[in-house]
Order: sequence, then C-alpha cells, then structure tokens
Amino acid sequence: MEQKDQIRTNEIKDITETQKQIAYIEKAGIHVQRLKEELGRTPTCCVTTFGCQMNARDSEKLAGILEKAGYLLIEDEGADFVIYNTCTVRDNANQRVYGRLGHLNSLKKQMPHKKIALCGCMMQEPSVIEKIRKSYGFVDLIFGTHNIYKFAELLVQMFESDDMVIDIWKDTDKIVEDLPIERKYSFKSGINIMFGCNNFCSYCIVPYVRGRERSRNPKDIIREIEALVQDGVVEVMLLGQNVNSYGKNLEETMSFAQLLREVEKIKGLKRIRFMTSHPKDLSDELIQVMKESKKICRHLHLPLQSGSTRILQAMNRRYTKEQYLALTEKIRKEIPDISITTDIIVGFPGEEPCDVDETIDVIKKVKYDNAFTFIYSKRTGTPAAAMENQVPEAVVKEGFDRVLKVVQDTAREQVNKLSGQTLEALVEEVNEHDDRLLTGRLSNNTIVHFAGDKSLIGQIVPVYLKECRGFYYFGEI
Repeated sequence: MEQKDQIRTNEIKDITETQKQIAYIEKAGIHVQRLKEELGRTPTCCVTTFGCQMNARDSEKLAGILEKAGYLLIEDEGADFVIYNTCTVRDNANQRVYGRLGHLNSLKKQMPHKKIALCGCMMQEPSVIEKIRKSYGFVDLIFGTHNIYKFAELLVQMFESDDMVIDIWKDTDKIVEDLPIERKYSFKSGINIMFGCNNFCSYCIVPYVRGRERSRNPKDIIREIEALVQDGVVEVMLLGQNVNSYGKNLEETMSFAQLLREVEKIKGLKRIRFMTSHPKDLSDELIQVMKESKKICRHLHLPLQSGSTRILQAMNRRYTKEQYLALTEKIRKEIPDISITTDIIVGFPGEEPCDVDETIDVIKKVKYDNAFTFIYSKRTGTPAAAMENQVPEAVVKEGFDRVLKVVQDTAREQVNKLSGQTLEALVEEVNEHDDRLLTGRLSNNTIVHFAGDKSLIGQIVPVYLKECRGFYYFGEI
C-alpha cells in the first residue's frame, strides 16, 4: 500500500461510520480508475440477487456503492466485477449459487482481472464458507448480512489483497442506511424498517443468519421516505422479517401501526405497502389503521405455513389453526376489499395426509388471492433438521400437488371477482412480452396489462379490468 493511502486510512478511523464508508468509496474509486486505464474502457459490474425483498434492497445499496466508485452497472455476468447477494432459506437457493459459481470460474480464466464477491444470508453459514474456501478458491471477497454497510471498505481490502478476503460477523447492533443507493425503479422503493428476527420457527435459518430484531429509529425512516418522495417515489414498501413486532427494542416504544400513521402523513406519497406480517403479532390497532388509511395498499401477506395446529406447534409458530382463521375473518370483515396472500410449507417433519387436509381447509376458508407454496427444505442448524420423522419425498410431492391445485383454483376465483371494475394501477414497466403494452399493479397487488405510452410509467392511472387471465388481467385505461 502506498504511504498516502496508509495516512488516509488512519484518518478514516476518527469520523462517523457513514463518512468513513464514503471515504472508502473514494478510495475504491482510485482502484477502479486504475483498472479503467488498464482496460481502456469503463469497468463493468453485475449485482445478482437471490431471495427476498430485503435482499433486493441490500443489492440496491451494493449497486449504488459500485456505481459511485466508478463501475458501470450491467446485467451480464461477463462483467469485470460480479457479486451474488445470496439467500439460504431453502437448499435449492444454495445449489443455484454453487452452480453459477462454476460458470463464473470459466469466465474468470478468460478474464484474469475479473473479481467475484459473495454476500448475504448464505455466507453466514460456517459450512458454506468452508466449502467455498475448499472448492471455489477463485472467489475474491466474502461477507455476510451484518456488515453490508462496510462494502466499500471491503472492496478496498479486496483490491489491495492477493488472497480471498473473508469478513463474516456473528451479529451487530449497528444500523447504517444513509449510503449511496441505485434504485431499480425511480417511482417505488423498499425501505428497511427493521432487521433480524426473534421468532425462531423450527424450520427457519433466518434468525441465525440475520440476527436478533433491531428496529430503525422512526425519525430516520420518515426522513428517508421524505427524501425518496422528493426524488419522485410515489410508493414505498416497508420491509422487515416481521414488521408487526417493529419498535419493541426502541428506547421510546412505537408500534408498527403508529409508524404507519406517521408514514401516511408524508405529503406526495401515494401508496404504502409492507411485508412480512407474523399472524401472532397482527394487532387490532393495525387492522384499524389499514381500514382507515387512504394510502396503505389493500394487500396483506400473512404467512400460514400449515393449517394443522399440531404441525404449527412443531413449527413453533405460536398460533393455532382456529386463531389464524379468526384473524383472517376479522380482517376480511373490517377491510372487505383486501387481498390476502400467504406462504405454505408442505412436507414438514411428521406431517401426515390429514395435516395436509387441514391446510387445504384453511385455503378454502380464507380464499387466498395467491400463495407461495414450498416443499419443506431441511436447513442444517435448525431444530426441524434434527427431527427424526422426515417425510418421504413421494408423500411430500403428493401433498404438495394437492395443495397447489386448491391454491390455484381459489386464487383464480378471487382474482376473477374484479372483472368489469375500474381500479387504479401504478404503471411499473413496458410489458416484457409485448412492448405495445404497459404493466401495472393494483392496490391489492394484482397485475394488469394494458395499451399505453411508456411516458405513463411511474404514474397511477384508472384501468378498466376487461379480461381475467387466471392470476392477472388485460385492461384498458
């Protein structure tokens, strides 16, 4: 390292974390500039996201920092710098990453200057780090979920090291959000309101890789949203592993419902979404705030996971089938035009066909507008992985197919109820299959395609829902 670089790094220690990381962005920029001179062109980078909306939001931060450092963002893994922001909720997410790494290795042999980085939830698993060390030694940088705000600093370390840089933290109490962000959409944005999870569902790896619950200061959240609205954002999605428990660890306690009331006051903001809600924490206060709101979208994602009380108990979900049904009945009664979506796991250890019947019974009673249905994925380190009564694959597949059919039939029936109505849609993009059409999203999260000029993207327009195609509509402005 040059002497002036060492002096600069020492100076960095005495300032705030945000200032420190901005200084490291400048320092990374020097390395990117050198690479630009070597290549005779602007170096490119590609950020690939696996997993949830929180990961997508984190990827926007990574992209913002890379762009600020001088990289050109592209969607091609032939880029000079490739970073995978990983998920580990299900095993197939891990396998996809390993498969893609093999492809990157062949690209790196053709481009010796190419840099490869891995971050996110999957990197919090010690067995993963060991496997990457052993089998994927060409990876240049690895970090986890807790120190993503140090990405610029880690970039500098990567440029200045000949070895693989690994920086994994077990946990953190720091929240650093005011760093450069490159948003995918100019008119809508995710907002992290909390991190981590305290629920410890027996099948879930998230509390182990994301850490304990930490809520952001409400004033910081409001300030961030106000700045986004000034920048043209009309819709925000408040993000957390369990938004319903927001505020419990703040010095001045604030409930999630109270936070929503404050967000609603922001002038210029048109729509508010949030996810994910845990049924055990969804309060009457939240239902009333949603009912009275002019801005909160008519959509609630409320994971069920199983309709069997016996299985719910084994999952450590802390509600019964009857409690869940009573809650959804109350929500439907108070907010008749709401759409409810859910997550369902089939094949949890000990599940029998009669338990699947219970899940199907809940689907029929709640009438979900959509459901994400998953086959149980064994995650090493979770209590469920050590359970002896794992369900045979053929039995799981049979149960999964039964559940999926009922979910699809019910969702088609629910979505079809909107036929002939005129509802407001946020125009999100030019239709990816037909560039004569635009694609918009209704308040209740239903997708609608309609003819229109791309100048409407980012605007909320009234759309007549002409033809239902199962889970989406063709309409007319």
